[in-house]
Amino acid sequence: MIEESKVVDPKIDEEATKDALNESANGATDPESGDEVETPGPRDADSVAASSVGKKKKKSKKAKLKKVLGVVSKDDGIKGVSGSSSNPMNKMTSGMVEQILTMNPSLKGEISGKTKEEQTEAVRKMDVSELLTGLAVGGKNQKDMASYKFWQTQPVPRFDETQEQTIKDGPIKVIDPDTVPKEPSKMHEGFEWVTMDLTDETELEEVYELLTGHYVEDNEAMFRFNYSVSFLKWGLKSPGWRKEWHVGVRATKSRKLVAFISGVPVALRVRDTTLKSTEINFLCIHKKLRAKRLAPVLIAEITRRCYTEGIFQAIYTAGIVLPKPVSSCRYFHRSLDWLKLYEVGFSPLPANSTKPRQITKYHLPSQTSTSGLRVMEQKDAPAVQTLLEYYLKRFDMAPIFDTEEIEYWLLHDDNLAEQVIWTYVVEDPDSKKITDFFSFYCLESSVIGNRKHENVRAAYLFYYATETAFAPGEKGLKERLNALMNDALILAKKFNFDVFNALTLLDNPLFLEQQKFGAGDGQLHYYLYNYRTSIIAGGVDAKNNVDASQRGGIGVVML
Repeated sequence: MIEESKVVDPKIDEEATKDALNESANGATDPESGDEVETPGPRDADSVAASSVGKKKKKSKKAKLKKVLGVVSKDDGIKGVSGSSSNPMNKMTSGMVEQILTMNPSLKGEISGKTKEEQTEAVRKMDVSELLTGLAVGGKNQKDMASYKFWQTQPVPRFDETQEQTIKDGPIKVIDPDTVPKEPSKMHEGFEWVTMDLTDETELEEVYELLTGHYVEDNEAMFRFNYSVSFLKWGLKSPGWRKEWHVGVRATKSRKLVAFISGVPVALRVRDTTLKSTEINFLCIHKKLRAKRLAPVLIAEITRRCYTEGIFQAIYTAGIVLPKPVSSCRYFHRSLDWLKLYEVGFSPLPANSTKPRQITKYHLPSQTSTSGLRVMEQKDAPAVQTLLEYYLKRFDMAPIFDTEEIEYWLLHDDNLAEQVIWTYVVEDPDSKKITDFFSFYCLESSVIGNRKHENVRAAYLFYYATETAFAPGEKGLKERLNALMNDALILAKKFNFDVFNALTLLDNPLFLEQQKFGAGDGQLHYYLYNYRTSIIAGGVDAKNNVDASQRGGIGVVML
């Protein structure tokens, strides 16, 4: 039995996006402007990365969909899809499609202009995991997903595109720089655009406070991301960063920061094409302003600012289905301090198990085992850059880092108040060559309302590479990665992390299960803005189960 825990997704705050697309408000009052605004409920767990088990729930939309499709859930603690080897989508009827569209108004809105026959064919081409994740918002947010009106106006792939259309790589829309507006669109009365200066500690603190109070939260309002100021300095000021890509909205009267979106530059290779692009992140809107429809306005504004710099493509992720994912990965998480995770409600106690048994299950050695393993130093950067460059060439979509970027992303900066990134290299004792490296970063979550614990300290697997990947037939790669990742777990435990999180990207499917990672429920979807390419493998099969044969697709690790 694989247990599940809560893991939240530090990506675009899709909750803000969904709420901002809502047409109505629920009567709460904005203390900044006096206007009526919507006061949303806590985040749905599936719109982050994973959810907990151990709490009985009413029959969910997912369960109803599975019933419609005749799909049976595994009775093994995983809430994923299982069943026979036959694909239920092949048996899709117009009646089943009608039921599915009733449960999934977001999809219904996307294909509403089609005939019943065309709708049936469009849904039949989708896999079960897409439909399940499309329902992830569930009851309280269902109305917020009722429209894709904003995304239908954007240069992004559509669900109704034919396979012939989707496999032609290239920009969706050619942008004429001369037609890009020189000024932002008009902001709502009582609010104004600002460019945040993150070299100013006061303004950086404002971004920190906004994210701390209003970014990603789980369904039961038990955990909320607690991005440290050091993390934001690291994540938002990478080489080539632009002040103009740190976009904020202030309340005119109080000067309070109420919304934020950011971008950092990235050289992104998509198959054989390298794109100058922007990595979009940290879209966050004050909870009491969700009905102001600020999210589309923020997205449009940072798009405009990228266009003015000659950047016409972007990459972003979300835990929900928007038009249209280029790939989908799944979160996995490995308990390091199981008892603490249990005490805060993060991990359940599986049936037929005991607390001592669970603690023993996740016990790790006190010492690493890889010969030549040591902390990465600045002198290692050129060798690590070369190793990672060749390693990432094996994947369909991956960033291209130069040595300066390697130093920035992988080396701890002594000027930061807290350590954010840990990187270790393996140096051959004879040749002194760097043969392997791995890294992980720290992202804590605040525990809400727990008397014993205030936070959960999570390590997220970042980039890694090994020369073993270049051996004929990748001989020995699985064994090498398992040894390296076991050492990564030991080191994370040494630095007092409570859980270690990873996605099914890179070569992760080769070690996740052996290293006792548990599968999260739901997926993390990767999106490309203004670029079309055929679907990229995300390390999972059509049933959202880890699948080593689906490696070789995603080589991008986003914060």
